[in-house]
Amino acid sequence: MKENCQNCNTLILDNFCSNCGQKSFKRINKKYIVDELQYTIIHTNKGFLYTLKKLVKNPGKTAREFIEGNRVNHYKPLSLLFILTTISALLMFKLLDMGSIMTKVYSDKKMNSMMMADMYTFMSSYYSLLMMALIPVFAFCTWLILKNWGQNYYEHIIINSYVLSYYKVAYIVFIVPILYFLKNSPELFLNLSTFSFILYVLIYFWFFKGFYPEKSFKEVALNVVLIFLLIVVAYFAFIFIAMILYMIYFAIAYSPKELLEYIKPTGKI
Repeated sequence: MKENCQNCNTLILDNFCSNCGQKSFKRINKKYIVDELQYTIIHTNKGFLYTLKKLVKNPGKTAREFIEGNRVNHYKPLSLLFILTTISALLMFKLLDMGSIMTKVYSDKKMNSMMMADMYTFMSSYYSLLMMALIPVFAFCTWLILKNWGQNYYEHIIINSYVLSYYKVAYIVFIVPILYFLKNSPELFLNLSTFSFILYVLIYFWFFKGFYPEKSFKEVALNVVLIFLLIVVAYFAFIFIAMILYMIYFAIAYSPKELLEYIKPTGKI
C-alpha cells in the first residue's frame, strides 16, 4: 500500500522515500526488533571482519582501495582504529598493568621522582590513546615526505589510521601475550615494549610498498626512513612540550617547595 513519508510527506513508492531516504513506516514489534538486531550485528561484523582480514593481508592496498572510493564493504578506518585502540588500552591498563611495571623499572634505575613516576605511569597506561591522538602529527610527517606522490593531508590521516590499526592488531596478537609472561622481568618487558615501537618502520615499509606498488624498493625504503626519523623527532618534541606544560601547571598550582619535592629523586616510589 502506498503511503506518504512521515518525514517530508513525499509519496513513497518503494521501501525508502526517494526524496529524503526515510524508511517506509513499519510498526515497532517483535519482527522489527529482531530485524534491527540482525542488521546491526551482521552488517557491523561483516564490515569490521572484512576490513580486518583485508588489512592483515595487505594494509597498503586496503587503504588505497578505500581512499580511491571502494568503501561500501569497508569498516570506516577511524572507527576501526578507535575499536582497536580501546581494546589495546584495556589490555595495557588491566591485563599488563603497565603503569606499575614502568614505575618499578624507573625506580630500579634511580629515576624515581614523583613527577617521573606519575608521568611514566600515565604515558605507559594510556600509550594507545596517546598514539591515536598523535595521528594528525603522524599524518603531517608522512604528507610532508610524500607530498609529491599524490595524496593530500587528509588522505594521510586515513593512511596513518590504517598503519596504526595494523600496528594495534600486531601488538594485540603477538606482543601483549609475550609481555604478559614478562611482567616479572621489568628489564625484558621494557626492551620488548621499545622494540615493538621499532616495528613501525617495518609496518610503514610494507604499507607504502602496497600503497605505491609502482614505486621501487629503494624509493619506498628511503622515504620510510625519513618518515620514521621525522616521527621520532615529532614524538619526543610532543613529550617534551607536554612535560614543560605539566611542570608549569604544577608550578602555578603548588608552592616552590612542593615543586622541588615533586621533581627530585626520592629513593623510593
